[in-house]
Parts: sequence; structure tokens; C-alpha cells
Amino acid sequence: MRLARRILLNTAAVVVLVTTIFPVYWMFLTAFKPTRDIQSATPTFWPANPTLEHFVTAVNAPGFSTYLRNSLLVTAGAVLLALVVALMAAFAVARMNWRGRGPFVIAVFAAQMAPWEALLVPVFIIARDTDLLDSLAMLTGVYFMVTLPFTIVTLRGFLAAIPPELEEAAQVDGCGRMTAFRRVVFPLLAPGLMATSLFGFITAWNEFAFVNVLIIKAQDKRTLPVWLSSFRDVFGTDWGATMAAASLFALPALLLFLFLQRNVGTGMTAGAVKG
Repeated sequence: MRLARRILLNTAAVVVLVTTIFPVYWMFLTAFKPTRDIQSATPTFWPANPTLEHFVTAVNAPGFSTYLRNSLLVTAGAVLLALVVALMAAFAVARMNWRGRGPFVIAVFAAQMAPWEALLVPVFIIARDTDLLDSLAMLTGVYFMVTLPFTIVTLRGFLAAIPPELEEAAQVDGCGRMTAFRRVVFPLLAPGLMATSLFGFITAWNEFAFVNVLIIKAQDKRTLPVWLSSFRDVFGTDWGATMAAASLFALPALLLFLFLQRNVGTGMTAGAVKG
């Protein structure tokens, strides 16, 4: 019975893995295929003659460097702002008793569950009335708003897992509350900060709808998700260049994940307190 259950679970895991990985594999595969192989009626699962011509086309496409810069600026700005604000909010929720803490937590969860698409019209009206359309600052603020609830909830969970006795011991040794947090809690919170920054980066990096709503006239203020649509015209879609562009677009998030994944985890405080 136990063996059958293990086989069933392993089979299900393999199916999920293949289903998840195959589209990504096909994207990278198509990016390296010559155009004649892409258009062939017989699919091939490995490029016989790999080429970099599609990547050259993608990199030389109009606006690539500008859109890449814009994506990096708004994503990094939104993630950094969300981390700073969420860290203070999570500390207040996890470590302090104050009136309204319960409703505040409920409001954060509600904001996290709200569909972003429902905010498109209100955000557009706000940006229009404040003359912030076609502004990277407004786009950064929107991404900050979108990533903030998740960041607060996640950091609150990591903070709750760190024993308060560590801070109390530091305060007994003469540290103030903020000094104890900075020297004791903050280093232990590093995995939580890395995890939330990773998911926040992916969320802001991939966002497409708000760019089309808020950046209307200033084409040089748009980001890479919009740039991906530039390989489709009235004559059809250049699939090789599109897949190469999509691969380049996915590369920063993939590299960031590979860089942070060893440090993302929990349980760093296990055994830190005697008793």
C-alpha cells in the first residue's frame, strides 16, 4: 500500500513537472530553431542547426534597450519601496499591540485577494486627474501598490516564526528595541526578505495590463511586456524572434531565482533559544 501510494505521488509529480516545464522548454527551443524548422509541419524536439539569428533580431528591435531600462527601473523601485514599507508594517502587526491591528490585517488580506483588473479604471482616473499618465513614477507606484499586500503578509509570517525571546535577550543585554531588531531579528529575516523580493520582482516584471492603461502616448515609457508584441504585424508573427524576445524577457527573473533560491527558506532560528 505504501509503495503504491509513493508510485502514485511520484507519477503525479512527474506529470506536473513535465506539464510546467515543457512550455518553457519549447519557448527556448523555438528561439534557437532556424525559421524553416519553426515553419515545418514536422515538429522537432531538438534544434538540428541551432542559430542565434532570432536573438540578434530581438536585441536589435526598436526600443529594446529603452524598454529594458524602464522595466528595471519600475520593478526595482516598486520592490524596494514595498520591502521597506512592508517590513515596518509587518513588524507593527507581529510585534506590537495596538488598536485596529485586526481590521488592518483583514484589510491587507482583502487587498491581496482583490483582482488587479478591478483597479484598472480607478487607477486610470486617478492618474488622469493628477496628470500622471505616461509617467514611470505612476507605474512604479502602481506596482508598489500591487506587491505591497503580499509582501506584508509574507514578512508577517516570517517575523511570527522568529521567537520574541531573541529580542528580549538582546534588550536585557542593553540593546534598545530597534537595535535588537536590527542586530538580531533582521539577519534572521533575510530569507523572508529574499523570498518576498523574488515574488515581488516576478509580479512587477511580468505585469502587462497597467502599462497599456497608464502609458498611452509616450512610447518610450513602456516596458518589456509591451515590447514583446512588437514582433506581430499585419503579415503575421515572427515566432522565432518572439520566442527569443520572450526568452530574454524571462532571463532576469530566472537568474534572480537561481541567485536567491539557496537562501530562501525557513527554520533558521530552530534551536536558537534554550529551553
